[in-house]
Amino acid sequence: MAPRRPYWRGYLKLSLVTCPVAMVPATSESEKVRFHTLNEKTGNRVVSQYIDSVTGKPVKDEDEAKGYERGEDDYVILTDDELESVELESVRTIDIERFVSREKIEWIYLDTPFYLTANQKIGDEAFAVIREAMKAKDVVGVARVVLGRRERAVILEPRDNGIVVWALRFGDEVRPESEYFAGIDKTSDAKGVAALEKIIKKRTQKWSPAMASDPIQDSLLKLIASKKRAHKPSKKQASKKRTGNDGNQSNVVNIMDALKKSVQKELKSRKAG
Repeated sequence: MAPRRPYWRGYLKLSLVTCPVAMVPATSESEKVRFHTLNEKTGNRVVSQYIDSVTGKPVKDEDEAKGYERGEDDYVILTDDELESVELESVRTIDIERFVSREKIEWIYLDTPFYLTANQKIGDEAFAVIREAMKAKDVVGVARVVLGRRERAVILEPRDNGIVVWALRFGDEVRPESEYFAGIDKTSDAKGVAALEKIIKKRTQKWSPAMASDPIQDSLLKLIASKKRAHKPSKKQASKKRTGNDGNQSNVVNIMDALKKSVQKELKSRKAG
């Protein structure tokens, strides 16, 4: 179900074109199985609360404050009014500053997706003009917006009748791959590559969200349903018999032998089909 209240409301701006917009998270974790912590003896829920680290007494909600640590047990306290006073224009406006080709943005920088839509009928035309212009040029917009009290760089990508806003990871959050891949051998066996290409071609399919399903989630739901019916769930074997590694053999295999076996298996399955 679509969220009733937008995560963010403001304005989308490109040059002199401005329109009111709303943004909602493009993903949801509400369908995940979640557990509460209970007192096993009483069956009651366990609640958490903030405790003063010195007095040991609970802290009321109205007494909580934000603090920046400047030394050991020494904090600068900031009030909500003071935090709001440093808000930038990007708190309420997504001003598209520049455009880049979509394929030039490395996926590793993509963090959190949001759906952006026109928030009022009066802004539908302006929203559509911005969306279609980006589609025509096959580009995405680059802008900044404040999310969770931090100004984030975002890209705006036209999608269907709306726009997907991707919050980007900060540059210092992405570790340089050269530090981890430097020791990997660049060479490869040509025959091995050719053999795997055949397997890849056979297994290539059209993307489907079903490929990202969670079997553990399904199993948990079945277990919970069984508990609800007050039936004792059937016991499953703790371990399954495995082949190819009995603890006495080496884990090191000949890559060419493995490739040959894989290709033979694929060819047999193709003939059988």
